[in-house]
Amino acid sequence: MRDRLTREDIAKMEKEIEERKLKLRPELIEAVKEARAQGDLSENFEYYAAKREKNQNESRIRYLENMVKTAVIVEDRGGDDEVTMNRPVEVYFPDDDETETFRIVTTIRGNSLKGLISIDSPLGKALLHKKAGDRVHVRVNDSVGYDVQIRSIGQKVDETEDEIRKF
Repeated sequence: MRDRLTREDIAKMEKEIEERKLKLRPELIEAVKEARAQGDLSENFEYYAAKREKNQNESRIRYLENMVKTAVIVEDRGGDDEVTMNRPVEVYFPDDDETETFRIVTTIRGNSLKGLISIDSPLGKALLHKKAGDRVHVRVNDSVGYDVQIRSIGQKVDETEDEIRKF
């Protein structure tokens, strides 16, 4: 599956790739060399730890490069009165008689515990581009769904304050 990302997401990933390649990689290579020079590798925990950390860095670089290469760019378009990405939206759940506030974000920023709902989630798909006062049916699958009502839509939040999830 191709991740739907904003240009800002991609810029952050490219910055992390550059930092890992230019700063972290040389440090980790040097740590492996120093640990190797300590002698017998069969009992050298420092060597294996340094090697593991170097390999984790390389895996992260490959992961980020693949995400950037395969990403689908999403534009955050919509009117001031519509639910768009990075705008707080207050949603009323009539079945539970509860109101919660969410922000719709790209998949890699999704974190339901912090109220960040992915644009690919059933709730995110249902809310996107709706207006305050709209009643929306959230379809979970072919046989399950629920209704919500959009109470209010806030001002757009600067997405630079969110951190891209570390996998």
